[in-house]
Amino acid sequence: MVFRPYWVPDGDGILDVMPSDNMVPSLQFLGGTGTVTGSKYLVRTDSSRVLVDCGLFQGLRALRTRNWDPLPFDAASIDAVVLTHAHVDHCGYLPRLVAAGYRGPIYATPTTGDLVRIVLPDCAHLQEEEAEYANRKGFSKHDPALPLYTKEDAERALSLLRPVPFHTDVGITPDIGIRLSRAGHILGAATVRLTLGRSGRSVGFSGDLGRGSHPFLVPPDPPPAVDTLLVESTYGDREHVDEDPSNRLAEVIERTVGRGGSVLIPAFAVDRTEVILHHLARLVAEGLVPREIPVFVDSPMALAALRVYREAIARRDPDIRPDDAGADPFAVPRLTEVHDVEHSKALNRPSEPSIVISASGMATGGRVVHHLAHWLPDTRNTVLLVGYQADGTRGRVLIDGASELKMLGRYVRVRADVVTLPQFSVHADASELLAWLAAASPAPETVYVVHGEPTASRSLAAAIADSLDCTTVVPRYGERVRLDRLS
Repeated sequence: MVFRPYWVPDGDGILDVMPSDNMVPSLQFLGGTGTVTGSKYLVRTDSSRVLVDCGLFQGLRALRTRNWDPLPFDAASIDAVVLTHAHVDHCGYLPRLVAAGYRGPIYATPTTGDLVRIVLPDCAHLQEEEAEYANRKGFSKHDPALPLYTKEDAERALSLLRPVPFHTDVGITPDIGIRLSRAGHILGAATVRLTLGRSGRSVGFSGDLGRGSHPFLVPPDPPPAVDTLLVESTYGDREHVDEDPSNRLAEVIERTVGRGGSVLIPAFAVDRTEVILHHLARLVAEGLVPREIPVFVDSPMALAALRVYREAIARRDPDIRPDDAGADPFAVPRLTEVHDVEHSKALNRPSEPSIVISASGMATGGRVVHHLAHWLPDTRNTVLLVGYQADGTRGRVLIDGASELKMLGRYVRVRADVVTLPQFSVHADASELLAWLAAASPAPETVYVVHGEPTASRSLAAAIADSLDCTTVVPRYGERVRLDRLS
């Protein structure tokens, strides 16, 4: 048997010995390890290479710089890409992959495809815009500052999308088939099952798992029956508070408006904006939030995603809870959609107490950064963080109690209230992840715990090892493992 060395690029000096590519199926972890961003998993067989997810790294500088590193494989050698869902940390690297030479199909559920068609051009536009702003203001370390990819790269990636319905077996290479099931995280989100034909083995990917309590999406399907299963661990070391977050939201709005301030909500453009609007509509209908408070959605991406959600509800998409089909759960009385830049700039100095929902959810870029720069120094205002804040993001820095925050090349004082409401998260918590895994029949031989910060991943792995009869591992970045049966 011929072996070749494979070095794990984590600096620990460990040498992993792997058979040559044409001998056994293998899995390589190229993102989503030690972090909640950059999800990329490469499956190799003797004749195929399939990449599951292709996400951007975000947060800490050491992670963000990975987006600029040379790929650890030849992009043109990949036969297919499969997406779990349309969040940037799972699909946002696709244009860079295409720019590097990838020309194969990108498989996703139809609704994920609809959302990716919104996300990728917007992401490219933001990167081009930020590079132009950095060059104009002269605060970039690079001369000139360049975008990671362009809108043209994004459009080329979109041309490769191929829809795959839920619960349908599809062959994507001569020896690999896929089946997508509902993950309940955002509209169109899927878990993925790969069957590796010649070996008879199978591997599953949870993607990001939702919760049974999502206000208008159906719960996740049970895990796929596979030999090897990757499970996310974003909230692997914590439990969500078992309470309706609407009352806390109403309290924050009442307190802020009472002192003449406004509420700024950094929110993910896809799904989190819709969830917040749903709760606001309910609070207004119940008289807990005054009808006269103006609500602005200031994110072209979020507004485009909102249209996709409204269309899905109107057509009674199977992803939507049956009791929500046909109604508009986002009907806030004084809702204003902000499309143009000048209107967005005007929100930096609101003329009356207002609620502004703007992307991005972790304040890593987009229009919300400009709003933060103007709103944070004012003690009357509140910044309300309603989702997971990855290590190294501005949102995490605010949660950690920073008195100054750097953005747009300068520091601003943090004098506004900073409030976090993690109950709005649509990620499964530790107990929900364990319950999902326990429903696997039969149980997988091996579980790899991914897409979490180190403490969360280790905590969930320990809980899985205690409760389920399977090998449980937290993989390292770049690590490669065999998928064949131990003989």
